[in-house]
Amino acid sequence: MEWCEGVGITEVGDLQPYDLNEYYDIRSGEIAATSVENEMYTLKEFCKFLETLGATDRDLAEKVPFPDVGRDERSSDAKLHHEQAHALIRHYRNGPNDRGTRAHVLLELAWFTGARIGGLRALDLRDVNHGEDFIEFRHRPGSDTPLKNKYRGERPVALPEETMQALSTFIQQNRYDVHDEHGRQPLLASTRGRPTANTIRTWCYMATLPCVRGSCPHGKEIANCEWTDRDRASKCPSSRSPHPVRTGSITYQLDAGVPREVVSARCDTDQIEEFYDKPGEQERWRRYRRQMERQRRQHVDSLDPFTNDSA
Repeated sequence: MEWCEGVGITEVGDLQPYDLNEYYDIRSGEIAATSVENEMYTLKEFCKFLETLGATDRDLAEKVPFPDVGRDERSSDAKLHHEQAHALIRHYRNGPNDRGTRAHVLLELAWFTGARIGGLRALDLRDVNHGEDFIEFRHRPGSDTPLKNKYRGERPVALPEETMQALSTFIQQNRYDVHDEHGRQPLLASTRGRPTANTIRTWCYMATLPCVRGSCPHGKEIANCEWTDRDRASKCPSSRSPHPVRTGSITYQLDAGVPREVVSARCDTDQIEEFYDKPGEQERWRRYRRQMERQRRQHVDSLDPFTNDSA
């Protein structure tokens, strides 16, 4: 809308394919290719909507240009490294004023389930099974909490005992006792009910600030650092949103020796290699060595023709 106003387009019926191309060229010079792709997809859907209303030419949506985005560009290497995640979790668990807070349980849930932001937002109180130490992700599209993969994304996910204890503390002492507009009780509740996805994202940035557990690794004085402000936490180079936490979690689970099919089921994804598995050099070689020990060492003796020779 801002661009259209700037070039004198006041009605959607005036939009032409060359206008879309000009807009595309401008945006391509300002943001990453993946962001351009997302914006152009939204614009394409909007043009389709206009076509159904008869407000624009019937083929306008087909004229929306898209960038050529390769696999490497689609996949971000940003992640929460397991050293940072574990240090933060250790701090939350051991801190008398931090244990069982919303920031604590959000990080524990995000790290140990590898869930998407929509899955975390969808959790209700009833989805926590304290007796058997697991939570359930449920697809409830009728009350505004769909899962990305719909009913295929429904699953129980086992959690460490310490995580369940933190959840119990949070529910008993720190959770806002509220319902959402559908009468459900969100687990990660705000004062107004179920938080938006953007609110969950902001909470995650705050929960992963490195100064939560110690000094600033970026040379800032914590008392005067603007990144500790809720609206600016995303600017901290070390803070992370749920997606990089998910990436770090999946990478760590694989590095810890959890079978790929188990990680896939826990985290509801069959695109581990393409989007989520981002091992560093040391992690990669650690896996190779472990794979060698588990799958190859047993065959070494059979390769030596002298193994069964008598002395």
